Amino acid sequence: MLPSHTSGLDERLLQHRSVWGQKETLRLIYRDYYQRLFEACTKRGPLLDIGGGSSHAKHFAPDIVTLDILPFPGIDVVADAHDMPFDDESFCNIVMLDVLHHLERPIDFLKEAARVIQPGGRIAMIEPGITPISWWFYRFLHQEPVILCQDPLELIEHRPNKDPFDSNQAIPTLLFGSARRLALLNKAVPELKVSRVEWLSFVVYPLSGGFKRWCLFPAQFAVSGLKLENLVPRLLRRLIAFRLLVVLERL
Repeated sequence: MLPSHTSGLDERLLQHRSVWGQKETLRLIYRDYYQRLFEACTKRGPLLDIGGGSSHAKHFAPDIVTLDILPFPGIDVVADAHDMPFDDESFCNIVMLDVLHHLERPIDFLKEAARVIQPGGRIAMIEPGITPISWWFYRFLHQEPVILCQDPLELIEHRPNKDPFDSNQAIPTLLFGSARRLALLNKAVPELKVSRVEWLSFVVYPLSGGFKRWCLFPAQFAVSGLKLENLVPRLLRRLIAFRLLVVLERL
């Protein structure tokens, strides 16, 4: 529940929390996403949620530590993900949902994330995945840009006044979307190994409208719809998916 006094909180986060409360389909999708993220974390111990936003992770893991650059009820630590106020190897695992594509320096972030997790720990994230089908949706029906010409390995000067919602939805695909890109990433961040890349979400998520107020997929069919999506062949997923699940392991 939000406090009655919400001055000082980002209006976009307040809208997200409002939509979250109204859309059961969205909550069911996120339950599926967080279950996938938690299952990817093989070590038991302290768990960190980076980019907690309007703090949905605590609905599924009440003991999780949440970090975001913007304050919000349910966020435990307000800090920049590029420079986290944690000791080395403080956490066993990190989970993230729709965060990496908002970070201006993804390589610096991955190095920082590797610092705060223990050897053998994992970073599990779900991000936008750019495919021949999803590109049209993200390009014309989503407010965030898709810039496929950007080099995510390029060194970028820090902008202290950057809007935390600034983004490039193509960043995860540019980092993890092919064997060649994974090889380049391995050279840039040798302390992490990509152990899993999976394309998912084909119908239920795009028809849910995400955190927009409209929804075209009834909640009573969401669970069965998500189960049916798991039956889509792997080769077809690369053409029609809307999401990318990535798991990295600390060496």
